[in-house]
Amino acid sequence: MTRDTYLEVTYRHGRPVAAYLYFPGGANAEVARTQKMKPGLVADFAADGRPIGLEIVSPSAVSLQDVNEVLQSLNKEALPEEEFAPLNAG
Repeated sequence: MTRDTYLEVTYRHGRPVAAYLYFPGGANAEVARTQKMKPGLVADFAADGRPIGLEIVSPSAVSLQDVNEVLQSLNKEALPEEEFAPLNAG
């Protein structure tokens, strides 16, 4: 994983309710379109077509394998297990 890729998790009552995986250069980019990739996973794209992030809208329904399959389809590096761990909290 590159240094500019990071996961931001939103919690409610100690449980993850949503998350966003930012890709390099995506933190300041404007979302031009979205695409549902798998249940609970929505990719955001910039106007130039590059993926800028991955919305994890149902953390409890998404596995690390699901996330990594989507990342592979977007030509992004796999998310290490330790980076996914906060989504298993609660």
